[in-house]
Amino acid sequence: MKRIITFILLIPIALQVMAQQKIIQTAGRDALGEFAPEFAHLNDDILFGEVWSRNHLLSLRDRSLVTLTALVSQGITDGSLTYHLQEAKKNGITRTEIAEILTHVAFYAGWPKAWAAFRQAKEVWNEAETATDAKAAFQREMIFPVGEPNTAYAKYFIGNSYLAPLSSEQVEVANVTFEPRCRNNWHIHKAEKGGGQMLIGVAGRGWYQEEGKPAVEILPGTVIHIPANVKHWHGAAADSWFAHLAFSVPGEKTENVWLEPVSDKDYNSLESRK
Repeated sequence: MKRIITFILLIPIALQVMAQQKIIQTAGRDALGEFAPEFAHLNDDILFGEVWSRNHLLSLRDRSLVTLTALVSQGITDGSLTYHLQEAKKNGITRTEIAEILTHVAFYAGWPKAWAAFRQAKEVWNEAETATDAKAAFQREMIFPVGEPNTAYAKYFIGNSYLAPLSSEQVEVANVTFEPRCRNNWHIHKAEKGGGQMLIGVAGRGWYQEEGKPAVEILPGTVIHIPANVKHWHGAAADSWFAHLAFSVPGEKTENVWLEPVSDKDYNSLESRK
């Protein structure tokens, strides 16, 4: 029996935003705006606003890796390295990966430089990073990529989610990954004709719920059909990472409307049913 289950926000705009997300930076103007306005402009608007924003050519994760390698090779271990280590973490580089990256760089840039960088990396990837390593382990469970942090829609989620666009031809398809307890807000895929969304569970365990109906569990292979104009939410179970494919159903005058968050009380009541 097919179960109706769903997850997240994949609409055509979502793919475009994630593919060409513009980086907003104000550090130059905050620190040097009056003293060196042209330098501030080049730092905020050109380096970050244009070069770092070309993530349709290189992903943010790849740009972080290249930047870290360049800084460590030059022996730069001031606040700029700390900043880029923090950004690398946000862009999906795990604690295990940064340790391997710095170990590899040490053989080419110098052992003392790597030692200095490791001290800062340990502070950024602290003991709470077990969840990030869990993400890397979850990636090995499925054939589709986890993707980039879903920063464009983070305000509509509780917890961290990741988006990996898979196809933009014929039908928009993406793999969406949630960390444990992550879920999106209640939302509606509006359309005057057609529209809606279909989800297929890929790995882990999650939940899907339509307004006024009991929540359904999503497991690998579960298929969820979400009609247009139906209020619903979806996300991961409390004890499991979760991923599903999201298919946008073509329609006329489609619009994704985001509503209130799913409360901890309502979410926890689902987990208590296990």
